[in-house]
Amino acid sequence: MPQTPDTRRETMRAAEPASPPAAGLQHLFLREEELRLAQDLLFFGYRDFTAGPDAILAELGMGRAHHRVLHFVGRRPGITVGELLGILGITKQSLNRVLTPLIEQGYILQAQGRSDRRQRLLSLAPPGTALERRLFERQRDTVVAAYREAGPTAVDGFRRVMRGLMNREARAWMDRIEETAPPGGPARRA
Repeated sequence: MPQTPDTRRETMRAAEPASPPAAGLQHLFLREEELRLAQDLLFFGYRDFTAGPDAILAELGMGRAHHRVLHFVGRRPGITVGELLGILGITKQSLNRVLTPLIEQGYILQAQGRSDRRQRLLSLAPPGTALERRLFERQRDTVVAAYREAGPTAVDGFRRVMRGLMNREARAWMDRIEETAPPGGPARRA
């Protein structure tokens, strides 16, 4: 009887902890069907990961672009508009469509650069901090449940896979975040 994707995954899981994988099994995940399953997992995972925040944002007439701006400005208060553009990989015009209402509605503060007055430094205003926290907590609960179910070995594997999907600039951003993480925060990558 041929193996289905589910029985292949079970075979792989059963082989992981006890002994090294059987010859050829380590390449099983590189087959097209396994890669398509990975793509399915990413699509469904992202959909469900963003569903809670999407509902909160919709009540405020906002969307995912607003969430991304709030997230990265909250992660790095004082970030320049140029740095934010680089992280988001969007045009200045696209960012302005999202950033302008966030500033006008009092979610984000904008200040001139200290050494270069042309720079615009962004930080969250108290309402922006509260909204970003609310969005984070909604997603945190989803991630905590998934991490607990998967276990520490899977969490490490997840981080490695996600880093592998990122471009060089995104990895550099993550390196900076990990270097400045407080004690007890995410472990430094190997």
